[in-house]
Amino acid sequence: MDIARWMEAYTAAVRQAFGKRVRCVGLQGSQARGEAAADSDIDVVLILDRWEPEDWPRYETVLAGLPERDRVCGFVSGREELLCWEPSELCGFYYDTEPWYGNLEELKERFGVSDARRAVRMGACGIYHACAHNRLHEKDAGLLRELYKSAFFVLRTAHFCRTGAFIRRRADLLPLLGGADRAILAAGLPDGETAGGFTERSDALLGWAAGVIRSFSS
Repeated sequence: MDIARWMEAYTAAVRQAFGKRVRCVGLQGSQARGEAAADSDIDVVLILDRWEPEDWPRYETVLAGLPERDRVCGFVSGREELLCWEPSELCGFYYDTEPWYGNLEELKERFGVSDARRAVRMGACGIYHACAHNRLHEKDAGLLRELYKSAFFVLRTAHFCRTGAFIRRRADLLPLLGGADRAILAAGLPDGETAGGFTERSDALLGWAAGVIRSFSS
């Protein structure tokens, strides 16, 4: 799929449907990072001046008229809700969005380093919780693999906190890391593997997440 052509069609369709109310159209996720597989989702962002109840069926009509409808996901919001969003989530949202129409520049004043640090801690806590549950109860190797992949989002925000540089792609972040951080990110790459069986891989991820939680606790 030609994602640029698809986004052009999507942008034209939402602007036709909502007119001057469209504040920003963007692309996120693997498609924006250039990491998409053939069946990857199309993670789009649509911000209107406000989001009204009647906008839902109108937007559904827009999506129904586009190819690859079953792959479309993403974020929709009114401007005011987004400006009042949890600041710890806005850092990743801002830097991970590739604008196609409008921009998100007014969000930059809504978050700071302390918010980014909170995002790191919350992300690591979520991974720890899910990994511990999976280790004890589900014992699902596929879920463990997904948790390793999700560590990327924690690692790139932690790197941002330390350096001020937000690295969007896994392959670009990997050579900038060392030690456990590098090992965890490498294991989450499409061809990455970790040593040992399910228990050993779970313990490695839990140990890394615990270290991040402690490091970003203040």
